[in-house]
Amino acid sequence: MSTELRRITEGNYGVARLTPAPEHPGTFLGMPKFSKAVKGELKLAVQRKNMRNAMTTIRNKRATRVAESPDWEDVREAAYEIKNRVGRHLDYYLEQAEKNLTAHGVQVHWARDAAEANRIVGDIAKSKGVDEVVKIKSITTQETDLNEYLESQNIAAWETDLAELIVQLGHDRPSHIVVPAIHRNRAEVREIFLREMKNYGRPAPEDVSSNPPDLADAARLHLREKFLRAKVAVSGANFILADTGSMVIVESEGNGRMCLTLPDTLISLVGIEKILPTYDDLEIFLKLLPRSATGERMNPYNSVWSGVTPHDGPQEQHIIFMDNGRTNVLADPIGRQVLRCIRCASCINVCPVYERAGGHAYGSVYPGPIGISLTPQLRGLDDPVDRGMPYACSLCNACSEVCPVKISFVDVIIHLRNQVAQAEKIDHGHGDVEVLGEQGIMKAAQWMLGDYKHWETTMYATRAAGRVLGNKPLGPIPVPVAERWLKYRDVQPIPTQTFRDWWKQNRVEDER
Repeated sequence: MSTELRRITEGNYGVARLTPAPEHPGTFLGMPKFSKAVKGELKLAVQRKNMRNAMTTIRNKRATRVAESPDWEDVREAAYEIKNRVGRHLDYYLEQAEKNLTAHGVQVHWARDAAEANRIVGDIAKSKGVDEVVKIKSITTQETDLNEYLESQNIAAWETDLAELIVQLGHDRPSHIVVPAIHRNRAEVREIFLREMKNYGRPAPEDVSSNPPDLADAARLHLREKFLRAKVAVSGANFILADTGSMVIVESEGNGRMCLTLPDTLISLVGIEKILPTYDDLEIFLKLLPRSATGERMNPYNSVWSGVTPHDGPQEQHIIFMDNGRTNVLADPIGRQVLRCIRCASCINVCPVYERAGGHAYGSVYPGPIGISLTPQLRGLDDPVDRGMPYACSLCNACSEVCPVKISFVDVIIHLRNQVAQAEKIDHGHGDVEVLGEQGIMKAAQWMLGDYKHWETTMYATRAAGRVLGNKPLGPIPVPVAERWLKYRDVQPIPTQTFRDWWKQNRVEDER
């Protein structure tokens, strides 16, 4: 690598680096919990508008593709059954996959946790004498914070997915598992490319515009140098086919195909739940995944490869099956269903909380419904970040309705809230305000719904409040709890008439 390409950057980060430093060096652990982090995110009015527009577009595209698939529910049911079968017999399918992968020349490794997985990747890269690797977009490597580990080993890890490149050059972190740079607009991307590309390789053209084709061309030229000189590539995998020993990656840009074919060595870090029993099962998921993720009928690039082929592609392939808490999730009869997830992000795209808060508020590489369902199970409930996650949900159940593998997110989230509440009792009640607040609300609801007289009293009180406040939407109210709730919400006026009164006035007379 040339002197220019090995440029050491210190800037505001105070440490010498080979690659751009993320905004918060280190893992997401130690970041503020959701209820605190979201306050800053909700103040970003432009981001909230951008997120709303982007989410609406993605939802509409998905709805169109689902509507043209008359067998959609049957396909969902098939995927549900296949992934459940994998969960019941995971040990068998993992052993079958290892046997068939090994037979095809793939070296199989096993990692108990993120640290062990990172160490295996680093050891393989160092054994090849390289000081850089190219990467396909991989959420699993983000889960382990692999880029930062390789940086500590003096190995530069270059993201090659366009959105991940934007995030990396922007000293940023992903905010979405399918569209990582969804929080950035075109003008910001242009500014990042002009400022940063020249520090790490081929600079962006000085006259580059903010039009997407021009930005994509700048990224293509910048990345081409890295592709052509790379000796080692790192990937994840969307699926591992147990019966054929095949690995599957689906993508939209072709950068994955470059990483899978040009380097001499390929290292794939895969969660143990990514197994499919047979090659025939793949048909189901290749129909569900693109429609659920990006509203496409098919991913532009679908790569299925089975081991080493002489003189064609990487001549040395490694796959690392990583646990990192997944067996603990599998042991929970309710929580285990999140292991069916195929990382399509359809649950995120319909989540009203995510749309307003953005992905950075969650304190996890997995935001939205899948994040608050999966992350606390993977990491445990010792950290306030993880205890707060199950409360980043309105329980509207929109996520479960669109999930292609029929995960009941609400069941898992309520289950996790119960676990958090039990942990708070052990901590003698000195816990998160989310837990204590919910307990207070539930007690009030119990009183109100436990006796019809209490219910009528509450209705009369709300009617009186509506008359006092007038027929206007509710905004901030100078009462601490109410102000926190209403500050970022557009709440309709309090009715001045109860439903029962309306019924007596309008319906009873009609029935006569």
